Amino acid sequence: MSLIKMNIAVIGTGYVGLSTGVCLAEIGHQVNGIDVDEAKINELLQGSSPIYEPELEPLLQKNMKKGNLFFTTSLEIGLKDAEIIILAVGTPQHEDGSVDLSYLFGAAKDLAPHLKNKSIVVIKSTVPVGTNHQVKKLIEDHLPHPIAFDMISNPEFLRQGSAISDTLHPDRIIIGSLESSAASKVEAMYQPLHASIIHTSIESAEMIKYASNAFLATKISFINQIANLCESVGADVEDVAMGMGMDKRIGATFLQAGIGYGGSCFPKDTKALLHMAKQNGHHFSQLNETIAINDTQPLLLVKKAVNRFTDLKGKKIALLGLSFKPETDDMREAPSIKIAQKLLELGTVVTAYDPIAIDRAKQVLGNSIHYANSVWEALKDADALFLLTEWGEFKRIDVTRVTGLMKQPIIFDGRNCFDTDKIEACEKIEYYPVGKKAILKEGFY
Repeated sequence: MSLIKMNIAVIGTGYVGLSTGVCLAEIGHQVNGIDVDEAKINELLQGSSPIYEPELEPLLQKNMKKGNLFFTTSLEIGLKDAEIIILAVGTPQHEDGSVDLSYLFGAAKDLAPHLKNKSIVVIKSTVPVGTNHQVKKLIEDHLPHPIAFDMISNPEFLRQGSAISDTLHPDRIIIGSLESSAASKVEAMYQPLHASIIHTSIESAEMIKYASNAFLATKISFINQIANLCESVGADVEDVAMGMGMDKRIGATFLQAGIGYGGSCFPKDTKALLHMAKQNGHHFSQLNETIAINDTQPLLLVKKAVNRFTDLKGKKIALLGLSFKPETDDMREAPSIKIAQKLLELGTVVTAYDPIAIDRAKQVLGNSIHYANSVWEALKDADALFLLTEWGEFKRIDVTRVTGLMKQPIIFDGRNCFDTDKIEACEKIEYYPVGKKAILKEGFY
């Protein structure tokens, strides 16, 4: 079946919108990316991505050169001839955990005057159940004259750091609709991906995204609780996770113990689902506990450091990794933020290095900590090392070189990155992983 080339507009050029737009252009569609941020659009028009995401910028440049991809701040230009309009604007969180839909509603009002007859409006942003119907009504109220259009709920399941791969090779594509003809057209848009397509009601599609993220977050919090118990009873959480993960009913993914989840999805979506449950009279106690566990897990390393040193005042602590996960510069809800702030409260001198996220970290932490240009600069004369993000660069560190740079070669590994055999072979290092027995130098008992 050959591709039916479509004119597609994507409103919002953040992580989801930009990755989606670039990949739809890559599979042969004509895509216009639209954003109100003029500086961001100017950067994109120069072929430069405003976000770090592996593989994104080369595909961006390739498809702009081919003429498949264009960016604009003008809805009139961007929506001209658009058959499918994808809404991928931000849906941030209110203090009470509810979702701020103001950007989405604003985009819906603004696009209404430019909507063509029989256009399809697709919501890819993560939104509470019922939002698609609200947006449809909002568009109808702002149409200059009545026209026929359809709404589709098409949630994204992209992992930052592998968004391009996830878009081009999805596990599944969810299409929630009221009209089968509109759903068929959206399915045809994705046809070159040869993905499994699941058709549902709009409400089910909206819920699938929240249920998926809440389940994965719960899996992470569960293994972190198991890890904490493993330390108390002398078990090794990596062995436990391997034994669990080989059970097909459980699976091995998201069973890596550490200092908790972060980013733009899990923290926001768990709280939004909890708020949705409360609004509908449901007491979601399990999700409450998932969130509570994750809130305290990052401070596990600080607690271990306090137990080791008693007093951290004046100690120099090196943080390796600031982004919430590797292969992204995203600092949203990164465990490093809570850890750095607590260390500063305890009077430590904090120096941090991240291969990508330094600039974004400065926007969050400012000048409260020092920033190094390399691993070795961060480690020089440090009393302790906190490993917070599992970048490949950190996994390859020569631990023997660490002993010569640090004042005291004491490592608190929040991601279990280091090879314990290499640590064991290095007599001087004290090593404190998560959910595993500490490796202590001779004399420290």
